[in-house]
Amino acid sequence: MFKRISVKVTVYVNILLLIVLLIGSWFIIGQQSQSLEDQLLERGKMEAVMGAKITGRLLEEAIDNGVFSVNDAFDTEYEEIPGFDPPKYHTKYDFYLDKALLAVEDEFVKDDSVVFAVAVDKNGYLPTHNTRYQQPITGNVERDKVGNRTKRIFNDPVGLAAAQNLKEGYLQVYNRDTGETMWDISAPIMVKGKHWGGFRIGFSLVKTNAQKAELTQSIALTMIAILLVSILSVIFTVASSLRPLEVLTKAASDLADGKVDNPIKVDSADEVGKLADALERLRISLKAAMDRIRKRRAQ
Repeated sequence: MFKRISVKVTVYVNILLLIVLLIGSWFIIGQQSQSLEDQLLERGKMEAVMGAKITGRLLEEAIDNGVFSVNDAFDTEYEEIPGFDPPKYHTKYDFYLDKALLAVEDEFVKDDSVVFAVAVDKNGYLPTHNTRYQQPITGNVERDKVGNRTKRIFNDPVGLAAAQNLKEGYLQVYNRDTGETMWDISAPIMVKGKHWGGFRIGFSLVKTNAQKAELTQSIALTMIAILLVSILSVIFTVASSLRPLEVLTKAASDLADGKVDNPIKVDSADEVGKLADALERLRISLKAAMDRIRKRRAQ
């Protein structure tokens, strides 16, 4: 099979095309995946900054309205609430945030990609969690760890880094104690010019990775379709281009066998056409020579 030029050309061209498409697909998928992550990070940064500013403003309004003092807003004498494992705590301001901040935080988690959106103080204390994480206590430690996470201190390395961070849009990979892995994007909360804590946005990597997988599948299917069309196009083009060579090969074989009566004609102005003209001149010369030889023998 590989003795035919058409087969060799078709195979070599399609292999080269496959390599080009694979490299192109890898580059496009990489670029689009990075773009997807950049968009998610930018969205998370904007939401974290917005949440931080709203939280800071709510605390400052409470101070200005005499709800509690500046010192109370920065209260770190956490009063443990009996009967909880992991432990939960009250502060001098958490009652206020339960009323003022909860609805704000819940607005962020309406986005399917957002797992949580919370304000924490510099020690990682979380006074008010989203409604979805304030489920009734069941007594089952593992279930309550997932369903009721409010008023806990999250002082794990990621939690503390987010709480003490002074950079807007600080990104970390958070391995949550529930077994989930996600992005943690935070921004600092300022109250009366002082760093109070951070506003944390948790973005699900499961959803992000699913979007990447969908993107990869879409691009792969598109490239496969392009490859199939290209293969068929190459096969047709090569076969059409080399068909005159088959005619010329047979004509050359006929000339070798002494068959010089059939004109050699190929409608082409390229190299194949020039070869056909040369073979036709050769046929005419051979025919003339053979005619002269016959005449001499006849005499």
